Amino acid sequence: MRILHIIATLNPEAGGPVESVRVLLSYGPIGYVGEVVTLDDPAAPFLKQTAYPVHALGPVNTVYGFNTRLLPWLKENRDRFDGVVVNGLWQYCGFAAWQALAGNTPYVVFTHGMLDPYFKHAFPLKHLKKWLYWVPAEYRILRDAYRVLFTSQAEKRLAEQSFWLHKWNPYVVPYGANSPPEKPVDELTQAFYEKCPQVRGKRFLLFLGRIHKKKGCDMLIQAFAKAAPTDPELDLVMAGPDQQQWMSILKRMAKEAGIENRVHWPGMITGDGKWGAFYASEAFILPSHQENFGIAVAEALGCGTPVLLADKVNIAEDIAQDHAGLMELDTPEGTLHLLERWIAMSVEERAAMAKRARECYQKRYDMRENAKAIIRLFESATVTGEEHLSTPK
Repeated sequence: MRILHIIATLNPEAGGPVESVRVLLSYGPIGYVGEVVTLDDPAAPFLKQTAYPVHALGPVNTVYGFNTRLLPWLKENRDRFDGVVVNGLWQYCGFAAWQALAGNTPYVVFTHGMLDPYFKHAFPLKHLKKWLYWVPAEYRILRDAYRVLFTSQAEKRLAEQSFWLHKWNPYVVPYGANSPPEKPVDELTQAFYEKCPQVRGKRFLLFLGRIHKKKGCDMLIQAFAKAAPTDPELDLVMAGPDQQQWMSILKRMAKEAGIENRVHWPGMITGDGKWGAFYASEAFILPSHQENFGIAVAEALGCGTPVLLADKVNIAEDIAQDHAGLMELDTPEGTLHLLERWIAMSVEERAAMAKRARECYQKRYDMRENAKAIIRLFESATVTGEEHLSTPK
């Protein structure tokens, strides 16, 4: 089964969709052979490490990512693939795929949480602007897709609340992350401590993701400042790229709260260092205002690390039901309750939750099942007039 992934960028700093593509393309042994077409500059350094064919057609000079090479490339190459996965919305990638593929090669759209109504409420002016794209482009892209993929029933349900004009064939796929590498844990944690030596030998909670307002980083700093006096030996690691140039403000918040020496900022951590961070931490914390899945959540569980989540992380309820982590509201009070509940737990209770974390990962979030589900979709795909209600000229 040969599958093409279309994505605007493979830059790791872009977050979950990039990691999703990377992980899905690592499952060749189950019959999944993949390639990627992207709008990146072919000279981009992060493309040198890919283990699969990448066709970089960039660079592009606009946020929308218009590119004159993409549509001809798709038309020329579409017959080489059994199916195509369009990753994300609001980019020229999707429009070009619709023009080239509808009525020819089955394609699915992985929304990656981009239809969550959170964005409508948080950025109402941007949402009005999106209507200009929705009617002539995004609505048709989703309507004519073989399937529109969601990672949970919650994400599927929420997506229907963003635009009253919508029509698509939804499909919920199992999702997750790769298992940790088969290396000694000491070797992995050493790789992390080389990136963040300040916490060697210390207890700490781990935030690992983009330093972004959507992630609730400000609430986490504020809540940790209030909870810190009750557990003087507990530190906080804030690991991730500073895409919004927000870190200086958060550091100032920590300094004004008197916890500057207990909050650490190692930047973006990847590879062995990332896995070592999960193993070395007591728990992973994500008080996000919107998260359709959260690959880092599944990665933490795979390392046997409990997770402390806001209720807006769409898989939080399942994890809480498995007693593999804690869930509270995505508010300052809810974030504080997460910390207070964790601090109040005994050593034995934390160890039991860590054991259940690994069990939860094995039961729910092995990414191999996602790859198998996509293969099954394309194996059963037929492009007919009934499924594709209109074909672009």
